[in-house]
Amino acid sequence: QTVVVVTSDNGMPFPRIKGQTYDNANRMPMAVMWPQGIRRPGRKVNDFVSFTDFAPTFIELAGIKWEQTGMAPTSGRSLVDIFFSDKDGQVNPARDFVLIGRERNDVGRPHDQGYPVRGIVTDDYLYLRNFEPSRWPACNPETGYLDCDGGPTKTEVLNARFDTARRRYWELCFDKRPAVELYALKSDPDCVTNLASKVELKAISERLEKKLFDELKAQQDPRILGQGHIFDEYPYANERNRGFYERTQRGEKVPADWVNPSDFQKPAD
Repeated sequence: QTVVVVTSDNGMPFPRIKGQTYDNANRMPMAVMWPQGIRRPGRKVNDFVSFTDFAPTFIELAGIKWEQTGMAPTSGRSLVDIFFSDKDGQVNPARDFVLIGRERNDVGRPHDQGYPVRGIVTDDYLYLRNFEPSRWPACNPETGYLDCDGGPTKTEVLNARFDTARRRYWELCFDKRPAVELYALKSDPDCVTNLASKVELKAISERLEKKLFDELKAQQDPRILGQGHIFDEYPYANERNRGFYERTQRGEKVPADWVNPSDFQKPAD
């Protein structure tokens, strides 16, 4: 009777992937085995699935109604209908998109602020709304871009900031980003070319934004309801690193063993 789910929790620990909102950060492998329940095993299903779908799935398989759990309402949708289907490809037509988002992944910005983003992914496009484009997406240069683990790749990309021929790589990975991003996933799976300013794609961008915002309003997301400040007001859980930006700017040596000393740079031009 055991259901086995094999998946991953985030993208590779490289610049512009882990902790970020591009496709390589959110498109995870997933395989499910349940010999006594899954109809026609070995199928490949293309429906969009979110981690929020796991709990409703397990609750339904346990024969419990969500209202009986005592847990808050969830945006997740049970996968049981897919298990009991015998279809390949798209099983549930309503599963043609998934929402993604981020708030505060790490310290390293003034007042422990996060980098709030909401996004929607479809077969063809990734639409992102960056709510605070004046902030650094991987945390500030002077605190070592703490939202990206240290390593040879990060070092090489950070060095590219000072090389005109290679600066584009630093800009893609660590520079500030516009408020709106739109990527064509089939032709640009690495999400390098932002199409948000393309007039011919304006209708697509507006349609995706409306779908995203409508879904988030239905979920009562504080960020969409004008109360996003509450996410920044939650104190950072790890007291050892709380207030990292202010403390380092005062000259205090705050532990940051997940980055290299050379990751700390002057504020960008």
